[in-house]
Amino acid sequence: MARDANPRGLTLSAALLSLTADTLRAMMARLSTPKPRPTRKADMIEAIKRRLAGESLPRIWDGLDEIQKFAVSEVLYGMEGGFDPNQFKAKYGAMPEGLSPLDSRGSRDHVSLRLFLYSGDRYADSPMVIPAGLAERLLAFVPPPPETTLVAEDELPESVEQHQCGHVPEGKKPTHDRVELIRRDMERAAPQDLLTVLGLIDRGRIAVSATTRRASSAAVQRIAEVLDGGDFFDPSEKKKESWEQVIGPIKAFAWPWLVQAAKLAEPRGSKLALTKAGHIALGKPPAETLRRLWERWTKNTLLDEFSRIDDIKGQHRGKGRHAMTAASNRRPVIAEALAQCPVGRWVRFDDFSRFMQASSFDFSVTRDPWRLYITDAHYGSLGYADCHDWPILQGRYLLCLLFEYAATLGLIDVAYTDPDEARPDFRHMWGTDDLTYLSRYDGLQYFRLNPLGAYCLSVAETYEPGTPPAHAALTVFPDLRLHAHADLSPDEKLLLNTYANAES
Repeated sequence: MARDANPRGLTLSAALLSLTADTLRAMMARLSTPKPRPTRKADMIEAIKRRLAGESLPRIWDGLDEIQKFAVSEVLYGMEGGFDPNQFKAKYGAMPEGLSPLDSRGSRDHVSLRLFLYSGDRYADSPMVIPAGLAERLLAFVPPPPETTLVAEDELPESVEQHQCGHVPEGKKPTHDRVELIRRDMERAAPQDLLTVLGLIDRGRIAVSATTRRASSAAVQRIAEVLDGGDFFDPSEKKKESWEQVIGPIKAFAWPWLVQAAKLAEPRGSKLALTKAGHIALGKPPAETLRRLWERWTKNTLLDEFSRIDDIKGQHRGKGRHAMTAASNRRPVIAEALAQCPVGRWVRFDDFSRFMQASSFDFSVTRDPWRLYITDAHYGSLGYADCHDWPILQGRYLLCLLFEYAATLGLIDVAYTDPDEARPDFRHMWGTDDLTYLSRYDGLQYFRLNPLGAYCLSVAETYEPGTPPAHAALTVFPDLRLHAHADLSPDEKLLLNTYANAES
């Protein structure tokens, strides 16, 4: 079923009237209008309309190349609001020839596409649409576009290509290194981490600011030390030079925010304390609580994840605060797209990002990119061309939400590298010479929606947890004393302290 290919109600006469005489002459030549050809603009428009109403239209369609045909088909059936170049390139990996304004020297193939798509203004500043009347004729022989598909893999590669650091001499191609992937299966880790964090809070071990509700550095470090498998990177790493970037905590940073957003914990004085719901969660199946945490997180207003992209400044000063969109409007869009992923199969992040663009899972990070900047508010403004495209803004937000929140809650398993030089798509921007990455999440390469994630996203109605591997055997004596037959990890000790008091 075709959508409205002409949301602005543009007629063919009005569309042709906005074109230059040179363009109209090129169109008449492409349509093989009989000579002598008219020279007055009104007569040229009538001649073109007659040819488009006859047998010329299917013949011109047949002469389009494959990418041009997809462009017409997408506007006719798929794209609301007219031709979207970003959405089209994300889906097909290329742009059709023939969208720019023409002159009488335009090539035959260049002219052809402009017989189908019109912007309604001379400089093609507004989205290209199909004029009324023309769309009805095209429906008779133009097939619908192919469905947008998301590529997924059963197995992970052992390594990925990564750009080599340093300047590439002119005329030379950039070289690449193979970097080994780090894999973390979060479906098993998240339930354990949940109980560990709730146990720390119950013991008054998590200090927070009464005003910002942000956990102290010491508290975040304490959380990182007892998480299952630790944080994704070493959170204790310190700067050696003032200009150096430090990755810092990811899981350990997220947990205090997550439990507060779900009202499982709240500040009392200088510490986090469990609420009644938090105490109940200690005795409930972790999957139910993790689902609640995700649902509450998608609606919360405590934190905008984009603020974690530290090197993009201006988000919280002056008018920059009002230029940012509500994060609670972005997260449901991403959750809906995430639910389209096949359960149990690995998806490359870049493929998922393109899938979102191609499938119209649209969201905005800012209303005014000129308010955001790197290093200098004037020279480093993100308002300049190619500095606020999807990979820089939406892509970085998407990386953060997936890596720091969806993975921490166990919805997805992840495979990643160190962020250094993992995504050099920001290198053309002013003020980035000293940066080795734009965000600490740049190393996320693949993710896999797991059964827990399917349950949290309401893709699956129920969830059956697997049996975790045993790390240490316990003996329970009749007097209720416990004895561990092997050394316990920090998170196992903390979990055991929830139910027992240590004697030795």
